[in-house]
Amino acid sequence: MTEPIKPSTPLATGGMSRGEGTTTVVKINRPNVDFVDKKVLCSAICKCKDTPGVGKNGQSLKQSCVSGRLKALDGILEHRSPYKPEVNYDMTKQPPAPIMDSGVQTKGHDWLPGWIKKYWDKPDEQGAQRPPFQAGEGMVRRPDVVIVNDPTKPPTQDNIKQVVEIKFPPDTAPSDQIADYTRIAGDRNKLVVMGPEDCDCNQPDPNPPKIPVEQLGTAAGALGLLYMLVTKRPPPGGVPAY
Repeated sequence: MTEPIKPSTPLATGGMSRGEGTTTVVKINRPNVDFVDKKVLCSAICKCKDTPGVGKNGQSLKQSCVSGRLKALDGILEHRSPYKPEVNYDMTKQPPAPIMDSGVQTKGHDWLPGWIKKYWDKPDEQGAQRPPFQAGEGMVRRPDVVIVNDPTKPPTQDNIKQVVEIKFPPDTAPSDQIADYTRIAGDRNKLVVMGPEDCDCNQPDPNPPKIPVEQLGTAAGALGLLYMLVTKRPPPGGVPAY
């Protein structure tokens, strides 16, 4: 390893860039997010837009708020939520490999510095050796949310429905981030950038919300639980069982 691990310094973030050059911002297409996924993500986005929490230095913690709500949802569902927030990906692999908990294959590893210290310099399961780790060089990436097709399996590329990067104004998505997240998704059309402007956050919720629960499929339980987390009310029609 070429440099010591510093736990106080983030090793992977959604917005890191390589080197000291000027960040290039690119426009990308915004593929459609289906009804269930949009409802779940927008519930968290709108709530965190208005009540994000405040950091020690007075910064708004909107991104952390969204991740925290989705992590709580994943925990309630015993790490079988379709919505996986802030899973780190080893970008030295092809395709990029999710860094998961050794005991729970559907749970992202909680402590990236510890994982790097323990595993990075060792050969992987195929005997391949990674290059020396360099923080800030894009060797590890962490999308805001990965939506999986099968929540009982890890978020590997063959199980990814969409990769979602959430941006609150004035934040934008730099080109290197878009390129790496496209590598994780495996398809440019599976990458989505969304924010409050996609969610009608200023529109009042219908009372009761008209959510066609009977049509929501396997993600219905996740929607119902997230609805309760956000609104503190039971969802219409109850929470369907998985």
